[in-house]
Formats: sequence, structure tokens, C-alpha cells
Amino acid sequence: MIMDGVEAWLKSLGLEQYAPAFRDNAIGAELLAKLTAEDLKEIGVAALGHRKKLLDAIAGLAAQSAAPELLSTPNRPREAERRQLTVMFVDLVESTALATQLDPEEMQDILKAYQNTAAGDITRYEGHVAKFMGDGILAYFGWPRAHEDEAERAARAALAVVDSIGKLKTPEGKPLACRIGIATGLVVVGELVGEGAAREETVVGETPNLAARLQQRAPPGAVVVSAATRRLLEGLFEFQVLNAQVLKGISGSVQVSQLLRPTAVESRFEARRAKGVLPLIGREQELALLLDRWEQARTSEGQVVLLLGEAGIGKSRIALAVRKRVRQEPSTILRYHGSPYYTQTALKPVIEQFARAAGFERDDSHSLRLDKLEALLAHAGQDPKTSTPVLAALLGLPGDGRYLPLDMTPPVLRARTFELLLAQLVGLARQQPVLVIVIGR
Repeated sequence: MIMDGVEAWLKSLGLEQYAPAFRDNAIGAELLAKLTAEDLKEIGVAALGHRKKLLDAIAGLAAQSAAPELLSTPNRPREAERRQLTVMFVDLVESTALATQLDPEEMQDILKAYQNTAAGDITRYEGHVAKFMGDGILAYFGWPRAHEDEAERAARAALAVVDSIGKLKTPEGKPLACRIGIATGLVVVGELVGEGAAREETVVGETPNLAARLQQRAPPGAVVVSAATRRLLEGLFEFQVLNAQVLKGISGSVQVSQLLRPTAVESRFEARRAKGVLPLIGREQELALLLDRWEQARTSEGQVVLLLGEAGIGKSRIALAVRKRVRQEPSTILRYHGSPYYTQTALKPVIEQFARAAGFERDDSHSLRLDKLEALLAHAGQDPKTSTPVLAALLGLPGDGRYLPLDMTPPVLRARTFELLLAQLVGLARQQPVLVIVIGR
């Protein structure tokens, strides 16, 4: 039963050719979460793209605590529950026209690629793909597993889906496009109903209907969100306000916005700062301890402090207070923010810190960014000619004709990258005291 579930899962990803490999190596649902890229390569998943797709899908399954149960006992009943849910509807643009122009097998290939690509992005942000409806996809954020940032996850997933689908092509080479609607609100989520491909979770409430209507009003390649979803995303994303819409089945006019892109804000705490920060009360002892450690660091006695506590207890607020005090004297402050959205990119916080320190702007050309990176490295005493090509590769910047392609094996490049990152920190510390703040997920 368990192996049947794994084979069905592989088939849903369009990777059913690997079912014999999973079966021959006795890899059942209970082992999926433990698989690594090396494991997949060892059992015969040679294509890098297929390994990445499997790892993304496995991460999505691992994020849903009921994943093994869903594979082994697909008819497990669920009790209805009341929840706030962020619902996403994805639709393939001009799918009807494509169906009339293409051979049915070609159309099937397009739909499979579209569904697998979108599902991969949704599960990467720990959303739940509830149902495939031909060229439509229904996804939930907030069920069966809830997070504190469902709307943000849905927004990031939607932008990723739009970008990924835009890279797919028809047999004639024409790029595909999708439109997405997102709405947030209270619903009643019911038990699983139906069998096989028709199985779905019953959701009662206005929110799914609103998301479906918003998707219909979205331009090709765009994401449209409800007013409630936008309120949850203020400060984190940029929007274009659209005219109030009268939607079928929804009473009154509805305020909607088009989701454009993430802002440059570092975290949700920083986004909330735009609306003002409450005074720090009752944390004098903790703040005094941290500032005492800072004074010791200023006298060349390096210090490491772990600030640990439950979410919402005020860790970021205390860190902000320390930063304000440290800025009153000569110092360098480096901030690294972890994120649950980039768990597969270990150096993402480092990349973002370099981009902020160098002053990268969204419209900067590659050449201008290289100029800024060279200036940043020179400021820390490094030789830009030797260090820029390596760190430019870390930041995803092409050499722009200024530097030759790197001739290093991946292990050598990794070691050289860490060597330069350490040299950058040491160079800054030689000039003045450095405060490094690392904020977890």
C-alpha cells in the first residue's frame, strides 16, 4: 500500500519512470523525508532538474505533518474545522485556444508541465495543492498545516509560479502565461471527499469563490489579491491598486490590488517598523547585558550572545535597541536574516547582506553593480581584481566582459568564497568594531 502511494506520488510529478528505482530500493513513504540529493543520484535519478523537482516536492510533503498518512491511507477522514485560510487559484491563459491548435498529446504534455511546475513552487512555500481542474489549480495556505505567515507564503509562491510558467514554451516556442487570484478569510474546512483524482477537501465560505473571481480579473502573467490579503502583506510587497470590482456572487464592490514584487525590507519586523515601533519596556536588564558585551568586544575581546525566546517575545525589538545604541559611536553593523523560504540556499542571508552593503538598486545594470561590489571590497582592504569575480559569482552577477569566467571546481570555488567572506569581515574589524546580528527564521 505504501509503495503504491509513492508510485502515485511520482506519477503526479510526471516522474513515474523512477518508480522502479524507488521500489527496488525499498523506499516507501516513511523514508521520503530522509532522502538527499546524493541518495537520489545513487538510485539512478541522474538529471539535476529531476532531483531538484523531487527534493522540492519532498520538502512540501515533509512540511505537511500528515504527508506519510496521506500516501498510505488516502481515505483517512478529517473533521471539519474553522480556520482563516489564504486561497490561491491559478489558471493557464488561453488554454482553450491552445487545445484547438495542438495535438491532444502535445496539449497533455503542456498541461503536465504546467501543473508540475506550479505545484512545485506552491509546495516549496509549504502550500497545499488541493485540486487540479484541467488548466486550473486550487491551493490552500493555512491548511492542513498552519503557519504565522500564510499570506506571505502565498504571495511569494504566486510570484514564483508566474515566473516559472512564463519560462515554459509551446511547441511553437511561444511562452505560456498564467493568472492568479488570492483571497484570505474565514472558512470551514471539511473532510476529504471523493476518490482518486476526484478527491478534494470541502471548503465552505466566501474566500474560495472570491479567489476564483479575482483570478478571472487578473491580467495574463499577473497576481491579483483581495483587500484582506493586502492588509496582511503591507510593507512586504509592492502593489498597484486596481479599480473597485463588482464580482459575480460577491456582494458590493470589492477593492483589489495587483501584487507586483517584494519590497527591499529585511523582515516582517522591519515592515512593521514603518508604522512605528513601541517603546522598549521591562527589558533594561537584557539590554544592559548586551551593551556590556558590546563594550568588551570594542576592547578586542570578541563576544557571542545567543538571544533565545518564543516567537513574538521581543527578540527583534531588543536587537533594534542595541543597534540604535551602537550607531552612536564608530562601528560597522552587519545583519543576516534567515528565512524559511530559502532553506535550500544556505548563503542567502550573506547574499542579501552584500547587496544591502553595496547599495544595489533594483534598476542597476550589471556593470554598475560590479562597480559597487568592487568599491565595497576595496573599502575592507581586499584586492577587487582577485576577489570580485568570486563574490560576483556568489551574487549571481555576470563578469560583464570585465572578468574571465572562473576556472575552479565547485569545492575549490566554495573554499575560496568562504575565504573571501572571512577576509571581508576581518578587514572591516581592523577599521572599527563590528556588530554582527544573525536573526533566525
